[in-house]
Amino acid sequence: MPLIPEEPQIHESAQGPRATPAGGRTAPTPRPVPGPRPAAPARPGRPGPIRPMPAQRTPREPAKPGPSASTSTPQIQLIPASAEGALDAAEEAVDLLLESGRAPGDVLVITTGEPHPWAAHELSFGEAAYWAQHDAGDDVFYADASVASRAAARPVVVVAVNGGADATVAATLPLALSRSGALLIVCGDPKQIDSVLGAGV
Repeated sequence: MPLIPEEPQIHESAQGPRATPAGGRTAPTPRPVPGPRPAAPARPGRPGPIRPMPAQRTPREPAKPGPSASTSTPQIQLIPASAEGALDAAEEAVDLLLESGRAPGDVLVITTGEPHPWAAHELSFGEAAYWAQHDAGDDVFYADASVASRAAARPVVVVAVNGGADATVAATLPLALSRSGALLIVCGDPKQIDSVLGAGV
C-alpha cells in the first residue's frame, strides 16, 4: 500500500495568530493627529489677545507733489464740554473715528487734567511698558499733557481739556496741533479754547 505523504501541519501556537485585514493588505500605522494650537497669550494688564501689528497700522501717506505734508494745516474741530465731561466727549470722538474707518494707531489722545484711566493703568507697569505701547503704534494712545511732547505725530489728535492750569492748556494745544497730521479735535470749554486758539494756535 503506497504511502501518502502527510501535509505539513503548522500549529497556530508556533507562529501566533495572524490577523489579515480584508483585501489581504497590511493595515497602515495610524499617524498622530495634531491638536489645536495654544491660544495667544493675553496682553500684560489688558484682557484679550494681542492685536496683529502691521495689519492694523496705517502708515502716513507720502507727501504729494507740491506743498509738503508738514506744511499743511490740520483741520481743527471743537467739541464743547465741561472739564468734568471733556474726557467722555473725547471717548465719544474716538469711537466715532474708529467707526468711520480710522485705525486705532492713527489716534493720539492728550489730557490736560487727570490722566486717562488707560494711561494710569499702563504706567502702573512702568514707563518702559507704557512707551512700548506707543512705539508699537497699533492702538489708541493716551498721554498726559506733561509727557505729550514725547509722543510721535499721528493723523488725528484728540485733546480732552479736563482740567489743569490755563498755562498747561495754552501749552498743550499748540503741541497737539504740531502732532496732528490731518485733524485736531479739542473737547472742552469753548471760551477757554477760543482764547488759546485766538492767541495764535
